[in-house]
Amino acid sequence: SAASDVYKRQAETMPEFPGGERAMMNFIIKNIQYPSTAIEEGISGKVYIRFVVDKDGSITDVKVVRGVSTALDKEAIRVIKMMPKWIPGTQLGKPVRVMFTLPINFSLK
Repeated sequence: SAASDVYKRQAETMPEFPGGERAMMNFIIKNIQYPSTAIEEGISGKVYIRFVVDKDGSITDVKVVRGVSTALDKEAIRVIKMMPKWIPGTQLGKPVRVMFTLPINFSLK
């Protein structure tokens, strides 16, 4: 489908991870596997992932907007793609495709 039908900033109601932001953070923490190569090399930081939450809540078009390293970028993409369907965003009461950017934090503490 054309990129023109994606809301890039604010839809009337924004898409939401089932259970809200805290549930999403818990999902990420539970599923992220810090790549051992990155640990050995002392690499940490935030990987910014952009994706589209489709009309049915599925996650599509997952891309790294700002990466840290190949290993961390790949892991961030893997976890985003694992997410359950979101509650889709709506515009005028109808589900719409909404672009979303999410930072995934890799911290060695």
